[in-house]
Amino acid sequence: MTACTSAPRMAQGPVKVELLKDDSGHVLMRGGEPYTVRGAGMEVDDVARFAANGGNSIRSWTTDDPRQDLGALLDEAHAHGVTVAVGLPMKPERHGFDYDDPVAVAAQRESLREDILRYRDHPALLAWIVGNELNHSYTNPRVFDAVEDVARMIKELDPNHPVTTALAGFYPDVVAEALARAPSLDFLSLQLYGGLFTLPERVRAAGFTQPFMITEWGTIGYWEMEKTTWGAPVELTSSEKADVIQRAWREVLGDFPGQLVGSYVFFWGQKQERTPTWFGLLLESGERTEAIDVMHLAWTGAPPAHRAPRVNALHIEGRGSRDSVTLIAGRTYEAAFDVVDPEGDPLRYHWEVKPESDATQAGGDFEARIDSISGLLGDAAAPTTTTTITVREPGRYRLFAYAFDDYGNAAHANIPFLVEPGATP
Repeated sequence: MTACTSAPRMAQGPVKVELLKDDSGHVLMRGGEPYTVRGAGMEVDDVARFAANGGNSIRSWTTDDPRQDLGALLDEAHAHGVTVAVGLPMKPERHGFDYDDPVAVAAQRESLREDILRYRDHPALLAWIVGNELNHSYTNPRVFDAVEDVARMIKELDPNHPVTTALAGFYPDVVAEALARAPSLDFLSLQLYGGLFTLPERVRAAGFTQPFMITEWGTIGYWEMEKTTWGAPVELTSSEKADVIQRAWREVLGDFPGQLVGSYVFFWGQKQERTPTWFGLLLESGERTEAIDVMHLAWTGAPPAHRAPRVNALHIEGRGSRDSVTLIAGRTYEAAFDVVDPEGDPLRYHWEVKPESDATQAGGDFEARIDSISGLLGDAAAPTTTTTITVREPGRYRLFAYAFDDYGNAAHANIPFLVEPGATP
């Protein structure tokens, strides 16, 4: 399946975006006015709902997603007063690309030229992001020479929009390498999750004073969380994630005045990454989670009229996700989901059991969806907050619980559990 690459329907020419420095530090200017990014990462169009929650800028990762015509996404963004930081796809070294191969590097650069020419004059375009986390598991610093080649090409083809590249984490040696080898970049972008909370002290310790964006931030990553005794990562509930995001917004993102020129929360959408709920602000069925309430308040100054349900706890026989829950095959256990709605709205419930993911991918690489296992739950849509679970096959599993109100909001939690063989008669 190939991606749509139709030309966008532009209502006007480009809006000039530039990075300026004044007495207060660096300022992102758009159309001659200071521009404050209220951003989120988005792959598939949900622009109208995003804008209704106060967002004004989205970032993408590629120009050739088969699910989304980028031209149409730009048009829809422009119609709602939303800008787009367009991700230009460069192949990472961890996928086998050889940045010592000049023919392959030149071919990749020329393929990006077509994208730049196609979208450079769109009024919704805010910036170009050249590659995504190209430093993830890399060994060849010449990747940043290739970034420089693309950045320099953009400067020649498009004088109206700044250029950046998105780095995984903040590592002073990598930052220095990128700045030295790719001087045509207007600023660097960083992507951090749990590591965001130590970023201010690390930036100060490194003496890093250049402007930057944070093009991914959000909940704590699965690689940063504690694990069960058999190695399954513990996932925060939707309410714990909302609390982390609120703390990051209040305590960290405001700590770089005149230096941080924009941030994009991850992820306005849903994706499978170890679980179907780890990073998405939305469920697979489209409901909003409590993290969107946090961003709505941050972006608009007021909470939404109907807030998402709040999770107090999820337990299997009184034990939670951090308790390395072990069950015996063939026995029946009770699970309880304690949820409240801020407005007292009635709630609907849904339960699922899935095998534990055996994925080893990293850096957000594609993971296949994991189907639920039928026949294990007493009532998968229990009208109360309890259900029963019976698993007969030993193995690693995960119990998911969801609560929905009637306004498109949802809460979720899950518990990884291990099933051991029952006693032989």
